[in-house]
Amino acid sequence: MSEIDKQLKKGVLEIIILKLINHQDMYGYELIQIMEDRSGGYFKLKEGSLYPILYRLEDEELIESYWNKDSNKRTVPRKYYRITKKGSAVLNVYIDEWNEFLHATKSILDKEEK
Repeated sequence: MSEIDKQLKKGVLEIIILKLINHQDMYGYELIQIMEDRSGGYFKLKEGSLYPILYRLEDEELIESYWNKDSNKRTVPRKYYRITKKGSAVLNVYIDEWNEFLHATKSILDKEEK
C-alpha cells in the first residue's frame, strides 16, 4: 500500500463511520465487517485502528455509545454507537465538502493536457 493510499483512507474514515452509524446504531466489529464488505475489501480495518476513531468522535460529541445485551440470547453485552444531532449536522457538512473535493480533484485528473 502506497503512502498516498494510506493517507486517503485515513482521511475518509470518519465520514464513512458517521455515515454508517447515521443509518443505524452499530457496534465496532459490525462497523469493521460492513466497511470491508461494502468496499470490496478496500477498507480492511483492525480494531486497533477503528476504536481510536470512535473514541475521538465520541469526545467530539458526534457519536455516543451505550451497552446493549440481547435479552433473547446468552451473549456478552456489546457497546453500540449512535450518531448525535451534532454528528448528523457535521456529517452533512463533511458530505458537502467531500463532494466538492471529489469534483475538484476529478476536474483536474480527467482534464486532458494539451
